[in-house]
Amino acid sequence: MKRDVKPGFQKPTIRALKPAADGWSTAVALVERWLARKDRVDTMLEGLTPGLPARERARAQQLFYGVVRWASRLESALAGLMSHAPRTKVRAILLVAGFELLEGGPDAVAKVVHHAVEKAKTIASAKEAGLINAVARKLAGRLAEPPRTLADEFAHPDWLVARWTQQFGADATRQLLAWNQQPAPVYARWRKTDAPVPVFLAPTQWAGFYEVKAVHWDEVRQLAGDGALYLQDPSTRLCLELLAPRPGETILDACAAPGGKSLFIADLMQSGRVIALDEEGPRLERLRENLARAPRTVEVALMPADLEKVGTPFFRDFSLPETYDAVLLDAPCSNTGVMRHRVDVKWRLQEGDFAKHAVQQLALLHAAARLVRPGGRLVYSTCSIDTAENEAVIKTFFDSRAGGPFKLEKSVQAFPWTAGHDGAGAFLLRKNG
Repeated sequence: MKRDVKPGFQKPTIRALKPAADGWSTAVALVERWLARKDRVDTMLEGLTPGLPARERARAQQLFYGVVRWASRLESALAGLMSHAPRTKVRAILLVAGFELLEGGPDAVAKVVHHAVEKAKTIASAKEAGLINAVARKLAGRLAEPPRTLADEFAHPDWLVARWTQQFGADATRQLLAWNQQPAPVYARWRKTDAPVPVFLAPTQWAGFYEVKAVHWDEVRQLAGDGALYLQDPSTRLCLELLAPRPGETILDACAAPGGKSLFIADLMQSGRVIALDEEGPRLERLRENLARAPRTVEVALMPADLEKVGTPFFRDFSLPETYDAVLLDAPCSNTGVMRHRVDVKWRLQEGDFAKHAVQQLALLHAAARLVRPGGRLVYSTCSIDTAENEAVIKTFFDSRAGGPFKLEKSVQAFPWTAGHDGAGAFLLRKNG
């Protein structure tokens, strides 16, 4: 049963994209908007109105994500095949068809091209359908050519591939690139421990986490709405295993939105208090909804604030503890460990972002450290696999005065190509008693 979590917030407005009659045409509309506006793909999918049948909706997402994953390879193959740039809708049709050609190989060429041409007659024009027919056949030939570089082969920015090769070596980088280009399974954490696990949730090697079988989305949505399960990658358990919440503790989740880890903490504690802090923004509504599903034996509070800007008076004014048994700082990061899920991250990420993130992460770590009681625990975590955002931040913290009262007890770095799930880094710091 849900409960009210105060304070409340207005649900953010996401401009809806009206779906077309089928998944393929809807994918074209999604790609067209992405090309024109470069909106975040997860936000675009949230804004997709639920007018499509589940199967067509899944097809739209699969095609859209495929285009975004392989965007640079598709664009490179398309370059120079037209004397003039077509309108964005035509380009979107060619990119969707291009992904289908890449996915299907030589045997699929005739079927893919014919389908794209017939669809173009309806969603574009007869003249543009003729252009698509000619260009798509040439595109198929180009996509069949062997890629020249690793970045071309796996559709990643050159600078990012070079950075990973320097950090991880050539073999591991190839494994990471191949991992990122695969569609991600959907995992769920089963919360209703006193009830049998539904048959459409397949057990995994990670206790409490299950893989969702693809044809049961209506049941999954129902169970998620009831709070019986929470869609969550197994990598999220790593920082909480280090945090080790105990019954009766008072714990601060310092960058809590959208709230999946706050809920996980409450489930592990079963009694005590969880304070979820994050700055105001559109994700606070999801944080509020997730906290409302916490066990009733755990007291929860949502606090809209920026961790870097709050001090002791803030907590005192709201009758909250000024120090905590444990603090989780799941810091904003580059998301390099979760690119299989967040398929557009590699196109938004810039080379200088790692240093910018590290500056913010260190500032947040300093702020979080002030809120840990003597003998208490601080867990710093990211969903990054980059040294600059993990080990380097921890080293800089310990080189500063703020790191003096703490010691590093344990750390874990999960790499997708060896862990079998999203990448993450987590560090357990203990404050002297």
